[in-house]
Amino acid sequence: MNDTLDHAHAQRRKFRDLLARPQLTVMPGGFSPLYARMAEEIGFDAFFVAGSQTAAFLYGVPDNGIIGLREIADHVRQVAARAGIPILVDCDTGYGNAVNVTFAVEEIIRTGAAAMSLEDQEAPKKSATLAGRRCIPLDEALGKIKAATAARDALDPSFSICARVDVLGAEGGTIEDAVKRGVAYASEGRADLIWLNSVETIEDCARACKAIPAPVLVIWGGPLPAPTPAEYERAGVKIALYPTVAATSGMNAAWRVMNDLKARGPQAIYDFAAEMRAAPCGPADQAKLVRQDRIRNIEERFLTKDAQRDYDHTWGHASILAADEDKAH
Repeated sequence: MNDTLDHAHAQRRKFRDLLARPQLTVMPGGFSPLYARMAEEIGFDAFFVAGSQTAAFLYGVPDNGIIGLREIADHVRQVAARAGIPILVDCDTGYGNAVNVTFAVEEIIRTGAAAMSLEDQEAPKKSATLAGRRCIPLDEALGKIKAATAARDALDPSFSICARVDVLGAEGGTIEDAVKRGVAYASEGRADLIWLNSVETIEDCARACKAIPAPVLVIWGGPLPAPTPAEYERAGVKIALYPTVAATSGMNAAWRVMNDLKARGPQAIYDFAAEMRAAPCGPADQAKLVRQDRIRNIEERFLTKDAQRDYDHTWGHASILAADEDKAH
């Protein structure tokens, strides 16, 4: 138990260090422990567990407030346990009013995550990237952020609260409203990080970062291409979030290969494997990502000689990603 707490506190200190350093942090997102491990292996400093992707990939439902605290907490516990980088958790609206938010903060702290985000949408919430959003009044939203930071202070002050401003693109929302909310959530609510959602210009990014007395995270809602990391950094942005990149790219790769398998048969799989072997990054090493080598190490250390498995005279399937096409079966 102490090792678990030490790991959680270490990740929370790392996340606060990211917020304190002068340079921009690029944060990818997805939903799974494996994607978090990928981010870690590639060299990213933090990973985002997206509510939309958890809803879609684990439960097959849209991002409309359908999944709740229990689904997120139980899942994030696995992500935080497997990753060696800080995890920021998408907790939607906190699953209710300030009372629900208090219990949500306590529960997410116990998962080992480094931070959580709370948005100011009206329930049931809508996807951050879709139309139809509506925000609750500022005073109600501020009360929820105050409840969150009070719960943080009581249980673990090293945990971070990210207050998400959803008013841009919502009914009646303006950049003026967004900046006002961001300032209030930081100064009165004592949020550690302000998420400016769906920002449309780099000028608005700079305006918000100058006014808000806390680090600012953004996801882009304007015309493509989005600003470069260097442009974000010059504007004062602290975190550039790409909340669905891991999950959506994986989904589209699967969609492509399965359609090709239906049309052409197994050659589709061999062609995709060859393409991945030829890529500059090479294919992902699943065994490394899940730390498969731990199994054999534990067996050798703690099993009796008779109970240990014979790895020299047994075998499994050849890896298509690692093998030449004529050896892959």
